[in-house]
Amino acid sequence: MMNTKPQAGGALPLMSFPKLGGGTLSIGGTTERHTLFIVYRGKHCGRCKKYLATLESLKADWEEAGFDLVVVSADPREKAKADVDEFGWSFDIGYDLSEAQMQSLGVYISDPLSPDETDRRFAEPGVFCVRPDGIIQVVCISNGPAARPDLNELLDGMKFNIAHNRPARGTV
Repeated sequence: MMNTKPQAGGALPLMSFPKLGGGTLSIGGTTERHTLFIVYRGKHCGRCKKYLATLESLKADWEEAGFDLVVVSADPREKAKADVDEFGWSFDIGYDLSEAQMQSLGVYISDPLSPDETDRRFAEPGVFCVRPDGIIQVVCISNGPAARPDLNELLDGMKFNIAHNRPARGTV
């Protein structure tokens, strides 16, 4: 199946998913702050744990730069909660990202290699920096866990983009 990839300079699709701890998380549309939206593979992914640990260590820096953090996976509530309980992440975590939502976001989708890995299809990593007007400033979609943007570099670049009112690049 061919996924349509979100375009830099285009709107992030509107969607919501359940939030760990209750309520829902929503993305897309206009907001008061910028959004760092991260799609992670799930509990089975050791690289995701490292990446989200880095995000946790930089959380205050991202928030100080004017960003809300939204993180989601296809994991069910129980797996997402187990990770938060183990790793102590304090940013908002969504769960039950559906395959239709994955396709709407343009992220790559994988089948588990075995039942030991996980019990459902899952999203490969996606990182989106979204302006308050709902427009995607930066999009980074990977087909595997080893290729993701460095969160320090991304934050530095986003601070520059905001300070200089830079448009989304790669729109030609």
